[in-house]
Amino acid sequence: MTPPKPADTQTATLAEIAREAGVSAPTVSKVLNGRADVAPATRTRVEELLRSYGYRRRRAEASRSPLIDLVFHELESAWAMEVIRGVENVARDAGLSVVLSESAGRLSPGRTWADQVAARRPHGVVLVLSELDESQRALLTSRSIPFVVMDPAGDPGPDVPSVGATNWQGGLAATRHLVEMGHRRIGAISGPARMMCSRARVDGYRAALETAGLPVDQRLVKAGDFHHDAGYRLGLELLRMPDRPTAVFTGNDLQALGLYEAARELGLRIPEDVSVVGFDDLPVARWVGPPLTTVRQPLTEMAEAAARLVLEMGRAAEATTATRVELATSLVVRSSTAAPATGRDRSAGK
Repeated sequence: MTPPKPADTQTATLAEIAREAGVSAPTVSKVLNGRADVAPATRTRVEELLRSYGYRRRRAEASRSPLIDLVFHELESAWAMEVIRGVENVARDAGLSVVLSESAGRLSPGRTWADQVAARRPHGVVLVLSELDESQRALLTSRSIPFVVMDPAGDPGPDVPSVGATNWQGGLAATRHLVEMGHRRIGAISGPARMMCSRARVDGYRAALETAGLPVDQRLVKAGDFHHDAGYRLGLELLRMPDRPTAVFTGNDLQALGLYEAARELGLRIPEDVSVVGFDDLPVARWVGPPLTTVRQPLTEMAEAAARLVLEMGRAAEATTATRVELATSLVVRSSTAAPATGRDRSAGK
């Protein structure tokens, strides 16, 4: 197949694209309209040509369904509810509805999902802790369906609009708070290493220790998965150490709650025996006993920003430059942190 000439404007007709791809014009039309009855290899070939020629369907509002697609890699916690609330706020004001999808733990939704989105033509797609592969991006772009990634799992790339939070600064603030209270052995339970937000929080933790002249003891850094069970299991490991940490920074509030359970099982008190700092500031952080010191990640505001951005992109007459938005995190001090006890019985809880 001869590569097409770069097009300054949309000059190729469907018939010309069909001829270059070696298919019929109705097949090109099926690809353009997101029909599923096209062979994958044919679809890929046609989409490459559509993208090369800059071919896009007109951004007519009337051709879109009154929907925003919201895609989670997992949909099972209070964290997700805060995100849904934010997208719903913006959608409601715009007279739109929200369609929820989950990719069953995969960071990228399957091909079937992309075809379904193309077929229903929403006003836009917000992906949470997810990412699109190249073919999915091409499919949405060729249909003029804008998309934004919220809290991207990896580097979204310079051409992908995204909304996140100051995760590194949050990890720094959480750990610095513990250092300033007098803690010197500070553990950490991170989220998945594959997620950019998780790595940034742990990097902030390390930076706070190094700035304070404290060593980073790798035995005190545990890799979790942002779930309660990981906080419990890894919390037991940390708190059973002969020289256990006097404080622990967890990568999210759910893992902090798991750590609470581990401490109770070992007969340790929070904050008298171990201080705990979470990340997210979910509503439950205020209700647990003791109320959790945590880093507030403005989840609802992040979701609102992502939804507004995707609608603005849909209204734009031309493709806009990719935008990276970062909302500030802030430390919320409650009752789960205190100065370390002096001369305490290290054998407690062993």
